[in-house]
Amino acid sequence: MNVKNLKTRRMAALDTPSGLSSSAVKDIGGALATLLADMLALYMKTKNFHWHMSGPHFRDYHLLLDEQSAQIFATTDVIAERARKLGATTVRSIGHIARLQRVLDNDADFVTPLDMLAELRDDNMQLASRMRETHDLCDEHGDVATASFLEIWIDEAELRVWYLFEASRPGEAPGR
Repeated sequence: MNVKNLKTRRMAALDTPSGLSSSAVKDIGGALATLLADMLALYMKTKNFHWHMSGPHFRDYHLLLDEQSAQIFATTDVIAERARKLGATTVRSIGHIARLQRVLDNDADFVTPLDMLAELRDDNMQLASRMRETHDLCDEHGDVATASFLEIWIDEAELRVWYLFEASRPGEAPGR
């Protein structure tokens, strides 16, 4: 194969067949790429807090964040492969993720354990809200398969919110 043929192949469209319209593929694919960027940013933030956890509840919080980060990471491949099944492309690099992500990074040298839990709780709440918006987009385009995945991911995000909320609540006062 010559250099010209290689360059042409690199520029060729992927042309994955899909039962959805080209506008649906563009809209849903774009939403999934942004969702994937958010999930990868949330994964990294959750791992960051897992690695930097401290305090009297270290073990419980450390294990909670490890479980949550594993759940978030497991979702990333499904999101990317769903986009590809539709005929869309997905994120290609850390820089691409950084351009798309809506989850804010936390590069602070020290974050208190309760602030970590609160920040992750809020991030997961926002993520669930954004997934609902993507679900609405899927409904508009008749993409029931992606909508079905989103329903599961919304439930998982809400479960993470619940755990983070309950883990950060103060214990009951003595005598209650």
